[in-house]
Amino acid sequence: MVGSLVSFILQHGRSSSGKMKSREGTVVDADDLMKEMIDEAGNITRELGKISDFESEEATALYNMIGMGALKYFILKVDPEKRMLFNPAESIDFNGNTGPFIQYTYARIKSVLRKGENYPELKDFLSSSPGNYPAMNEKEKVLIKWMLKYPFVLGEAAERLSPAVIANYVYELAKIYNQFYHEYPIVDPVELETSNFRMHLSNKCATLIQKFKITRIEVPERM
Repeated sequence: MVGSLVSFILQHGRSSSGKMKSREGTVVDADDLMKEMIDEAGNITRELGKISDFESEEATALYNMIGMGALKYFILKVDPEKRMLFNPAESIDFNGNTGPFIQYTYARIKSVLRKGENYPELKDFLSSSPGNYPAMNEKEKVLIKWMLKYPFVLGEAAERLSPAVIANYVYELAKIYNQFYHEYPIVDPVELETSNFRMHLSNKCATLIQKFKITRIEVPERM
């Protein structure tokens, strides 16, 4: 999978720095490109200071996951019929339309769920029913509607032979969840019914993001 993706870049793409210009014979070695992405993932992750409690092997595995996720996603999000301009710095931006943004959203959801499990009143949210939740806000409605599109997105991607359809769907899902996350508290031990519903919703969203692994892009439990 990695070999075919990198081959696609070298044959059809180019970089913003001008290194990948196959018609001029100035292409980048695939191993060098992957190493560059993994090293950059490590640099950015360390700068963010969120993995101070990671063991060395765990951190190395995370750098590989982020670096390769950034590279794969940058390729996958572009329709196969279109040309692309590969920008290593842009591809690893944690706040843009990137693989790391999707990965970070998944890790954020898992962190929220772990937080909820610390409260006895909420720790069994997965085995309990979310019940009737009449006070659903607009962000929750938008998130649910987008999640329900998933089967149709798979069908479209298969029909068009385009993984870009899936990639862009998952990015939009992550973006919508983050908007919801920033506007509303997910875990509130006082508002048990609301927290139970939002944890169920968050878990369903994480499950869909995890299905992004069908594109060989891994998502971390912590990040």
